Amino acid sequence: MTNTEPLLLIAFNRPDHFRQLIERLRETKPQRIYIAVDGPREGDETDSVAVRDTRELVKQIDWTDQIFTLFQENNLGCGLGVSTAISWFFSQEERGIILEDDILPRESFFEFCSELLDRYAGDPHVLAISGCNFVPPEHLSEPTAYRFSRVPHIWGWATWRDKWAVHDLDISDWRSRMSWRKLWEVSGHSVGGMVFWRSIFDLVAKGKIDTWDMQLVFAGMERDMLTATSNTNLVDNIGWGDGATHTNIRPDHVRPSSEIELPTIPIPVVVDQKADAWSRANVFGATTKGLVQQGIRYVRRGPQKLSIQTEDSWQ
Repeated sequence: MTNTEPLLLIAFNRPDHFRQLIERLRETKPQRIYIAVDGPREGDETDSVAVRDTRELVKQIDWTDQIFTLFQENNLGCGLGVSTAISWFFSQEERGIILEDDILPRESFFEFCSELLDRYAGDPHVLAISGCNFVPPEHLSEPTAYRFSRVPHIWGWATWRDKWAVHDLDISDWRSRMSWRKLWEVSGHSVGGMVFWRSIFDLVAKGKIDTWDMQLVFAGMERDMLTATSNTNLVDNIGWGDGATHTNIRPDHVRPSSEIELPTIPIPVVVDQKADAWSRANVFGATTKGLVQQGIRYVRRGPQKLSIQTEDSWQ
């Protein structure tokens, strides 16, 4: 199998992870590859060596000559670094697949993304496609190949240039753009969900969290855009350990990966409320107990070291 869908790889200072990703990609041989590597943090010699080694690994991609690189001289961080990389990618391509360096995709992940990129290209209600699934089968509304969620899980995902255009790192004015009624609706009429998303958007707006994915969540919620999410987990995350940005603990809800049966049968673009409710409670901890636990972490670590329940924060 050869994958012809444009692919963006985002890396930083973990050459061991990036090497494993390259070897996994050798199985599907993507033909048009964009690689963005952030710069080392100022004064960090360990970073400098690791970033250099990561960039050298690009030479191991020997199955195509369509390789494009964006190597930052200075460190941009999680928020600006990733969002800059994605914007660079979509300045060149109309659509494509995005993988960070610690995400190992299954072979059918690429065909799944390509199939749905075709299917929903002109649908203004679809924000993205995700190959990452945490929800057990018994907590899905229907036994379909995929579902729609309000939250774009970003461990292996895809989107289009025009859909990425709704993303903005600066959501300082989010409260004036989203009414309480709207927040209640997109939170699944859940008190815990409403408190959770309000807190997250406030922290991001105030610059307390260096991230980019919560801004994408907000953009989708604001516009009633949904993410087509595989009901089979198509990716493995190998980013646990001392090199992780925020935590070295693998969450209990992370499911083993497997292949998906293709082609899939189209489904209505409607939120799977049952699956989203499970995710609120078990992935984001948007319950009374979960919010108390996150509050305790906030007090102990301080706002600059806050570990929130998002995919980006687990890496």
